[in-house]
This record gives sequence, structure tokens and C-alpha cells, in this order.
Amino acid sequence: MLDYAINMTASDQHTGRTTLADVARLAGVSVSTASIAFSGSGPISDSTRERVRAAAAELGYDGPDPRARSLRQGRSGVIGIVLESRLRYAFRDPVTSITLDGIAEGLGAESNGLLLLTDSGSGDATIETAAVDAVVLLSCSRRFDRSIEVLRRRGIPVVSIEGPPRPELVEITVDNRAASTTAAEYLRGLGHERVAVVALPTVIEVEPGFITDDTPIGIQVTRERLDGVRGVYPDAPAHSTLHNTPEDGRLATLQILAGPAAQRPTAIIAQADLLAVGAIRAIEELGLRVPEDVSVVGFDGIRIDGLEYDLTTMAQPAGAKGRAAGRVVAELLAASPGTPPTPAHPLAFTCTLHVGTTTAPPPR
Repeated sequence: MLDYAINMTASDQHTGRTTLADVARLAGVSVSTASIAFSGSGPISDSTRERVRAAAAELGYDGPDPRARSLRQGRSGVIGIVLESRLRYAFRDPVTSITLDGIAEGLGAESNGLLLLTDSGSGDATIETAAVDAVVLLSCSRRFDRSIEVLRRRGIPVVSIEGPPRPELVEITVDNRAASTTAAEYLRGLGHERVAVVALPTVIEVEPGFITDDTPIGIQVTRERLDGVRGVYPDAPAHSTLHNTPEDGRLATLQILAGPAAQRPTAIIAQADLLAVGAIRAIEELGLRVPEDVSVVGFDGIRIDGLEYDLTTMAQPAGAKGRAAGRVVAELLAASPGTPPTPAHPLAFTCTLHVGTTTAPPPR
């Protein structure tokens, strides 16, 4: 025990850790040479590199502290992803997971990890304090402007996916309105006259209900998809949900179908595939058939395990928009400060109609 105390450096006596300086001393090299040996590249011989690593193994040293390396480089290696909903609900949505995978793929070597944040300002890591190199905003809602202002003050580059338009941002967009118009026109072509909408939340954490002219819609995606349907069916009733889950879609659909049979919608457009699954469950719960009595159209184009139908839906390129966002972030970080990126890849994506087995002409 006494010998161990004598061999410790002064810094070790305070921290209890073996340092790079200790390794360099034992290996008989400078600290800078030891650092190069750990980086894996640089003008040192293989024998010197092996001597440094042998000294590190003898002292139980695993390598330089990544936090110190981040300070020297001025980078954390972390990209922040700001979500509009609570994390437990965000990860129930396959579109979110697919988009995140795309972001990570697009970033390539520019990131060591993704840090998930919410725009509520709660939690240990927030947009005010998180050590991130850049931020991607995913469909953020009423707190969008606040998030942008905070990140602008911190000098952090921002990319927005399907958020409200801002001239200072790089935006990744999807044709939500045009795609919803396509879905509505498809139903009109089948002969449907009474169409209703199961909508995504209008504002985060606000109780669901029928959307009226006075209902504030603070989420860009919800507004655009509803406007697209009402461009074809101006009087289409719409019921919002609390979260994007099948159960929320089921409850909204039961409300929509609660009226007299003669006034009941013959088709439902759900603003997400998970909501469409809930709509199908509600229709069958009421003893009706899909699509003979009520047709159902979704939005997203995701694979839904256990669904016995081939869902008619507007398929969106979730992975592609994520990859585009990741590539833009990489360009922003590689560019000189204040230099806007000049991406050669598309930033505006389109959806395609997939016709499945959940739609048919209305019942006679």
C-alpha cells in the first residue's frame, strides 16, 4: 500500500485516476507522443506506439478522457434531436424511429451519438443546457419559436423537419397538404360523399375533440393534412387525438361514427397509419365492415404487424427525409461559421398513394 502511494503522481493523489502523463512517463515519451499513440495516427513508429500501449495496460489506463478531447476540439460529437411529444409516445411511432435512423445514417462520421430532447424544457438535458454541436427539430409545435431563439443565442446550427417555416432555417419538408388532397380525391373518385378525418393532436397535451373553426391548431403537420382534405371535402368533420396511437384512433372514430346511420361517414381519412389501425378496430367493434361499410385511408406507409388488411395509405419517405437532415447537419458543421449549406440533395419530399384493401366504393 505504501509503495503504491509513492508511485502516484500529485494529480493522481487528488483524482485517484491514472493520467496520460503517467503513461508517457512510464513509456519514456512525451505527453504529445503518447496522445498520438492513442489517436491511432501520426508520425510515430510502431514500436513507440506499442511501448505506450504496454505502459497504459500496465497502469490500467483506458485512454484520454473524451470530455477533455471535446473541449480541445470545440465539439461534443453529439447531435440534439428535439421531439414535440413525450419520449414514451414518440417511440411508439415507427415513423419517428425510421426518421432517426435516417438522420444517423446521413450524419455519417459527423456524430458520435444522438441526444433526444423534448421542446417542453423539462428534464436534465434541455435545449438551454445540452452539449450538442447541432440540433434537428422534428415537427416541433407551439414552442418552436422559443426553441429557435434559444438555439440562435447559443450559436447552434438548426435543421427543421416538417416544422413551421422560418427563413433562417434549413427546412426538410413533406408535401402533407398535397398528399392529403390526393387521398381525398381518390375517395371522391370512388364515389364517397361523406368523409371524416381522424386527426393528429392539434396542440400537444390538449384534450381531444371535434375540430371547429375556433380550434387552435399549433402543429404544422396536423394543419396541413387537414387543409388538404378540406380542399376536397370542405365540410368534413375532424376529431383530434391526444397521441398518435391505435387506441386514440379508436376512440376518435367511435365519436365520429356515433351519429345516425344515414349521416354516418362512408370513409375515414386518418392522419397517421397508427390512427388508421384504431379506426379499423372501432369500425369492427360497431359491427361494421371494412371496406364494405366504411373505407379507411392512413398516412405514413409503415409496416404494421398483425394487421390483417393491406392499408390504403399515403406513403411518406421517412428514412429519406431523415438522411437529408443528417447530411445537411454534416454540411453545416463542415462549413465555415456563417456560411449557409448548399445541399445538392432534395429537401422537399413527396408522398405516394398506396391502394390496399381498406378502400372501396361506398355502400349503396
